[in-house]
Amino acid sequence: MIEVLKDLQPIDVFKYFEKLSQIPRGSGNEKEVSDYLVSFAKENNLEYVQDSALNVVIRKKASQGYENSPAVVLQGHMDMVNEKNSDIEHDFTKDPLKLRIIDDNVYADGTTLGADNGIAVAMGLAILASDEYQHPAIELLVTTSEETGMDGAMALDPKNIAGRTLINIDSEEEGTILVSCAGGVTAKALIPVKFESVNENLVPYSIKIRGLKGGHSGMEIDKERGNSNKLMGRILMTIFSEKDIRLSSLNGGSKHNAIPRETDAIILVKTEDSAFVEKKIQECEETFKNELRTQDPDIRVEFEVLHSLPSQMLSKESTKNVVRYLYLIINGVTSMSMDIKGLVESSLNLGVVTTYKDGVEFISSIRSSVRSLKNELYNRLFVTAEINGGNVVSESNYPEWAYNPDSKIRTIFESVFEKMYGKKPHISAIHAGLECGLFSEKFGELDAISFGPNLYDVHTPNEHMSISSVQRTWEYLLEILKNIK
Repeated sequence: MIEVLKDLQPIDVFKYFEKLSQIPRGSGNEKEVSDYLVSFAKENNLEYVQDSALNVVIRKKASQGYENSPAVVLQGHMDMVNEKNSDIEHDFTKDPLKLRIIDDNVYADGTTLGADNGIAVAMGLAILASDEYQHPAIELLVTTSEETGMDGAMALDPKNIAGRTLINIDSEEEGTILVSCAGGVTAKALIPVKFESVNENLVPYSIKIRGLKGGHSGMEIDKERGNSNKLMGRILMTIFSEKDIRLSSLNGGSKHNAIPRETDAIILVKTEDSAFVEKKIQECEETFKNELRTQDPDIRVEFEVLHSLPSQMLSKESTKNVVRYLYLIINGVTSMSMDIKGLVESSLNLGVVTTYKDGVEFISSIRSSVRSLKNELYNRLFVTAEINGGNVVSESNYPEWAYNPDSKIRTIFESVFEKMYGKKPHISAIHAGLECGLFSEKFGELDAISFGPNLYDVHTPNEHMSISSVQRTWEYLLEILKNIK
């Protein structure tokens, strides 16, 4: 293994981060990385638990002088979002990430970096492996499948965790301390379809949306970036509203919690309608370029006539139902918080659209810091699907994390930050989901907080992490632990 990060500070943190980067660990594929954490615990003679969901808890006794201090849970998740550029050959089930350094940042080569949330695990391992730091008793809790709905956290047995002070290292902006987060639910809508044989007199068109930035559907939903699935819906409705077209396939996005960057559709049109269809596609591209000129200036809509006909096409009624649902489904920010300025309160992201033999599936990520509004968005999706002949089921329904006005760990974070940097940290809430809410509901009394180094463009192939920010965050964490008595 070529050690790309071996000279970076802090050395131990980047050493473990690079080791993690060599292990495929997309959500649902965490067995190898979970076993690696167990091996680490054994090598360092540390007590551990690996549960049936592959969550790992590693325990270390308090350092001298901290025997009577409250135990602290350091927490992160081992899985990552697997996204790559279309021109990159990378098998996320077996290939290690190819790391590179550009100025002050660590990137992967054309893929997601997995700093979300590998850096939390790396920091935890670096603390557990050393005897030079002062700290209370520590439980490093590393969960699975956080990115696909917090399944690991949901399966965690509370009996495996003794600490009631939790430091989550899954935030992405240095100097911002998170004390609340949104709850969420994944909604899967299926619009049943019937396929027919293709009329040989029809002309097949491939339509592709490319060039969008995408991003994290919680952290970056407020940036109003283009959603390739929704934009494809506008193209199809523009044509369908005036001409008789048939869908053959519709596929876009790969993760429910990532704003989709690419969507493909194959449609069939009458020969005499070809000029109209091409004109409308070009007009849509011009419209999108104007609307997204600031946030997504590189958007492009590509189309071509295919050399051969697809093997089947949707019936006229099925095409209508799918196009209408795609066009009507709500997406983006739906409400802003009136309590915290600038905070998104509720949103919906249509992350994945997939054509199957019996229907077209639409997977949406719903988030809200208000439980009733989360339920309202889900109900609206349900009704929209129902009127188009489909249905919706929910998955990975996790709770919001409510603000605790009496948090002791927040007071420590604030005072240490002010001593180190001469200013107060930014105390905030986040629209993304964090496991803190689930743990608070599962464990009962829990004093939790979340922080982390600067990460950029997470959930995209451009994800990168500031090296200097990691070092400052690491030093801050060590000082926090030193002050918990």
